[in-house]
Amino acid sequence: MLPGTLWARVIEQTQHALDCGALRSIPTNYEIVEQDGVHFLVRILANLTRKEKAAQQQAQKAIISGEVINPFLPYEEDLFVADLSETHLCLLNKFNVVDYHLLIITRAFEEQESLLTLQDFLALWICLAEYDGLAFYNAGRNAGASQRHKHLQLIPLPLLSGTAIAIDTWLASAEFDGPIATIPQLPFAHGLMRLSNWAQPNPAAEETIACYHTLLNQLNLKAGSAYNLLATREWLLMVPRSRESFESISVNSLGFAGSLFVRDQAQLQLLKNQRPMTILTQVAMSIAVQCDVANVEVQKD
Repeated sequence: MLPGTLWARVIEQTQHALDCGALRSIPTNYEIVEQDGVHFLVRILANLTRKEKAAQQQAQKAIISGEVINPFLPYEEDLFVADLSETHLCLLNKFNVVDYHLLIITRAFEEQESLLTLQDFLALWICLAEYDGLAFYNAGRNAGASQRHKHLQLIPLPLLSGTAIAIDTWLASAEFDGPIATIPQLPFAHGLMRLSNWAQPNPAAEETIACYHTLLNQLNLKAGSAYNLLATREWLLMVPRSRESFESISVNSLGFAGSLFVRDQAQLQLLKNQRPMTILTQVAMSIAVQCDVANVEVQKD
């Protein structure tokens, strides 16, 4: 990929994929749900039929063949955007809810629950050096991952033009104790670190993987642990997970930016009744549990 060309490629390939039917965007409406002065962006998915049908077909193929079907090996050529490195490439998200949603995938199969590597972060920063966005990683099924093949995701910023949503409010109140910050409004285990060098992919990747391992250690996470990771050019946020959903509402990394998804009006009403922060707290890891894990590790040592 030539420097300075990624955004144009994303737009060009999106139009091509729409024209040929490879890209099957899921139409949405949205509402802003306010809690304690914080705005949550809640998207109501109007039609999940195509995605659910594709998932059923994938499951049937797996039963017939006796093998796990991997949609990234081989990937659909019509969704291909660019080669990023010797180890990574990027595709359009076939069933996107947000426009210009990229998947940054490993060329060879790696488990989604495995730890991120320097190569993963280098591929991510090659993209972030091209245009501003919110990157995220769902580490395992309990963190909202739907595919086993390792992939990071990237969507353009802002998430909602003209309106500050939860993550904007939370970042403004972050309290640092050394290099790691916590956000007072978040009543569950998490960690935030600043990033300083986004323009150069190699040093940015080196800085990010160091911060990543610092947060893993701080939160007592390891390979196979469920967590969500969010990143922009300026910060890295990690949230350990306890489960994938609250009742019928699934939550992935974007929930911890203040962007939630519901299937229908019934789920929207459930979210309003329970309130967004309750849902996030229920699927995250309580601070008390995280401290118990830390104490167990200390005793083992």
